[in-house]
Amino acid sequence: MSQARITIDRDFTIADVPRRLFGSFVEHMGRCVYTGIYEPGHPQADERGFRRDVLALVKEMGPTVVRYPGGNFVSGYRWEDGVGPAEDRPVRLDGAWHTVETNAFGLHEFMAWAKEADVEVMEAVNLGTRGVEEARALVEYANHPGGTYWSDLRRRNGAEQPFDIRLWCLGNELDGPWQIGGKTAAEYGRLAQESAKAMRLVDPSIELVAVGSSGRSMPTFGTWEHTVLSHAYDEVDFVSMHAYYQEHDGDAESFLAESTDMDAFIEGVIATVDAVKAAGKHTKQIDISFDEWNVWDQVKYNDVEAKEIEKAGWRQHPRLIEDTYNVTDAVVVGTLLNSLLRHGDRVKIANQAQLVNVIAPIRSEEGGAAWRQTSFWPFERMARLAKGRILRLAVSAAQIETKRYGGVDAVDAAATWDEATGRVAVFVANRSLDESSDLTIDLHGLDDLRVAEAETLTIPEGGDRHTSNLETAPDSVHMVPLGAVEVVDGAVRATLPPLSWSVIQLEVARA
Repeated sequence: MSQARITIDRDFTIADVPRRLFGSFVEHMGRCVYTGIYEPGHPQADERGFRRDVLALVKEMGPTVVRYPGGNFVSGYRWEDGVGPAEDRPVRLDGAWHTVETNAFGLHEFMAWAKEADVEVMEAVNLGTRGVEEARALVEYANHPGGTYWSDLRRRNGAEQPFDIRLWCLGNELDGPWQIGGKTAAEYGRLAQESAKAMRLVDPSIELVAVGSSGRSMPTFGTWEHTVLSHAYDEVDFVSMHAYYQEHDGDAESFLAESTDMDAFIEGVIATVDAVKAAGKHTKQIDISFDEWNVWDQVKYNDVEAKEIEKAGWRQHPRLIEDTYNVTDAVVVGTLLNSLLRHGDRVKIANQAQLVNVIAPIRSEEGGAAWRQTSFWPFERMARLAKGRILRLAVSAAQIETKRYGGVDAVDAAATWDEATGRVAVFVANRSLDESSDLTIDLHGLDDLRVAEAETLTIPEGGDRHTSNLETAPDSVHMVPLGAVEVVDGAVRATLPPLSWSVIQLEVARA
């Protein structure tokens, strides 16, 4: 058994927990919308076609903000196609995912669904095939009270009151050669700058996210952010980040260490943003919107699924990247959440991609059931329990050797302190595949704490690291009691199982 120690001091904090950190993403891609959140005629559908079984799982999972409608989809999307009477909406070809888009579900439907789900809307505008005027018009349609062409059209389409969308993405992944209407950094920087100005002339209160590099491996990473922000720094509030991780060739050790890559990625973007701030003598701070992140088997998609979809021809909402997540994937998702929380002083928004069916924590079948994947649990626990202030931790742990990252700590952690409730929440992963970790948490400035609850997600009895939650066994993997966790002489002592992500909740003892 290895040893690990985490030192916590209530006065050593990073920032308030950003509630938008626990976001998700709904794109017109695969079955995320159609037969995911929306399926008229399903036994669980309400009068608007929203699947109530899926909606119940969304509410349980607890996302706070949902990005819509893309993603790659938005770079070829005409938002006007998704408003007005459904029977009058045009059917279009979506080149991003090689599918037929019926536009039966559009802006009004999504706003109604978001209200039911109790989530904030993060709307993306098309800066691929469209530009300044179309983005400006969409803000007017969505947010202006009335008395103008676009706002009155919204009212005629059934929404008397403005949608009041605060958060807007200025396009998506426009540095990517796969993107419809891709651009150079200079082209995009100027377009983002002018679109932002026009949108804010309609509604000065909106918040804007500029497109950052599509990934840390992009050849233009760093220079893209620098060039874009050199143009648009004063007009935007956030710059986006996207990252997907997967296990390569059975190298589980490196896969379990991917949060070290996320740490470095975030810190690299922050350095670039702050360099532009200093060089331009700007006073405001731009923060990070990590608005796409997850575990995704991109090799399988690129080598198999994309070719099969193109070969099958144009279809409505085909199955697309419906990855089935196992215990290992869930632990990695937990460590990625830990990384985001640790950087909550600058990462103010994050969106796990996507919400339903498409590399998602929630799965559903057309006409059938809906269920939680293994990755549902770390998100749900952190979204519910991470409150108050983010704690700055000192972690000492045994090292695990990896092919991609060298030596990494076997134990990965993040924690929060909520003074209002007197609760500390510690989120901790044991990356070791075969060795338990004897954990000690030293507490300073946090007296008279007791263990309120301790849970873990790990390999279930009779399973292995590949065990998944399938429709036929939807409860195969879930959070279970961690076991003997106690406070001794002001320190918490616990044993973390191999390959696990755990939550230890402590609270001030009350008379």
